[in-house]
Amino acid sequence: MKHNEKKEQHLSLFLEVCSQNEELRLPLHTSIVMFLLSYCECKSFKVFMVYTSSCSDAFRSQLPVPVGVSWVQLEDLPQLVRSCRLPAAVDESGRLCRAGLAVVLRHIIIKTTEEDPSRKDVLELLGFKKTCLKACAEVSKWTRLCEIGIPSAVEEHLLNPTNQVNRLPPSILTLEQRLAEPVKVHNDDKIRRQKLQEQRLRENEEKQICEASLGPSSQTSDGLELRAALAKLSVDSAPAAATRGSSEIRKVKTTALPPLEHVFAEGLYFTLTDVVLLPCIHQYLCSLQSHAARTLHQLPRLLRWYSRVREVPGVLKAAKDCGMILTVPQVPTSSLQETSGPDSPVSLLQQEEDEETTPQLAFVGGPRPTMTKLKENGIEAIFTLHPCPSWTLPWDSLPKAINPTEGKMSNIRSTRKMQQLNNLVAMVSKLASPGCTVVDFCSGTGHVGIVLAHTLPDCQIILIENKEESLVRAQRRSTELGLKNISFFQANLDYFTGLFHIGQKVPGDSYTQGAHDSLPFCRPNCRPAPT
Repeated sequence: MKHNEKKEQHLSLFLEVCSQNEELRLPLHTSIVMFLLSYCECKSFKVFMVYTSSCSDAFRSQLPVPVGVSWVQLEDLPQLVRSCRLPAAVDESGRLCRAGLAVVLRHIIIKTTEEDPSRKDVLELLGFKKTCLKACAEVSKWTRLCEIGIPSAVEEHLLNPTNQVNRLPPSILTLEQRLAEPVKVHNDDKIRRQKLQEQRLRENEEKQICEASLGPSSQTSDGLELRAALAKLSVDSAPAAATRGSSEIRKVKTTALPPLEHVFAEGLYFTLTDVVLLPCIHQYLCSLQSHAARTLHQLPRLLRWYSRVREVPGVLKAAKDCGMILTVPQVPTSSLQETSGPDSPVSLLQQEEDEETTPQLAFVGGPRPTMTKLKENGIEAIFTLHPCPSWTLPWDSLPKAINPTEGKMSNIRSTRKMQQLNNLVAMVSKLASPGCTVVDFCSGTGHVGIVLAHTLPDCQIILIENKEESLVRAQRRSTELGLKNISFFQANLDYFTGLFHIGQKVPGDSYTQGAHDSLPFCRPNCRPAPT
């Protein structure tokens, strides 16, 4: 089936199908997206499963794919989607593509709540301040672990589950250790004092039972953390009445309060992180159950997390719709008596940290340190005249939406930005020729990319930015200007795989010292523009 870009007037979601041992299977990132769609009951997207030409109809029918999903060959994908790694979501205009697991999942949640504002449970997946997995993997170790580390480790394990079955992947051990750390959440002081009060009440009850010689109490009490988490997940739960603790509890110092234990991956509440981890951990635990069940005793907290996720309303049904039957693995009793050897979680994690720890030198920016470093390494910088000394953009005749003075910046900064744009546009114009593709990396709100699209109408301009707010603003500006030769990617740089002729990147504000701090680079297959 040929996917028609021009007729596309809906949100499209493209997911990958891969083959292993001449059989089709869903990669983990595809399973994660399908699970979230089922859990959210999201109907906002038209879903396309991307396959190669060697995939037959018989193989496709064996996959646990919901009814209504379309199939499209890799060769028939829109050019925008072919330029990135899947999963990818394309908006109604066909010019804004979101790529990468975390970016696509957050977009699904936002669209679901826009279509049905009553789905508060879906909105809660984004966590407090709605920042769950918002930081990109390049800057957040937690996002990198959940989005890349654990899925990659599980995929590698599934390719050869019998190889080194006794050695757990470092990323899995990192998660196991993370679940053992105390939880820090908003307003945790109040919850910790409530936990202390319950602990003391329970101790008094046990003391009274012992004094009455009635033997130990057989009653078990669910942890406060678990009850708080399940209460938040309950649709019919009523807000608890505000009560003030006893003066004795209020006088206890914060450092003396009992820590909170993990219920879910990020603390007390079910979030998008748990959605990402569930398909990965499910397949990993099932594989261990079949090939190395005795290693399960090394993951007690992960098994407890897995059991608690099963209790979340809607999880079992959503998992079943995606072909996952969530059953708690049985740990062999003989393995519980085994002592932890050199491959225990603590020793492996410490070994991994020791291997990765390298001295980090402080970065010193600016032209003078750079010139000094070049000179120390035998490189002499030669200054030449500006390639286009008299060239400047006709700012007075350009639309106001292009001029940096229309943005929210000071006069000094807007002047420097205009000088910077003069230099960049001059250099790109000298390198570009009709039909070239120019990429503006880390484009922000499109100060450079939009000017390039306006001044080079015969070139295709691509803006790549991870921050959604900035990219949406850039798209709005380009729409107001009526630009047709511009497209947008919300993704980390690693997810962009498209071909281009010229690329440029403006340094961040902390490194911007003047007008000569950024230069474009040219691919060899780009012909310089005629002079």
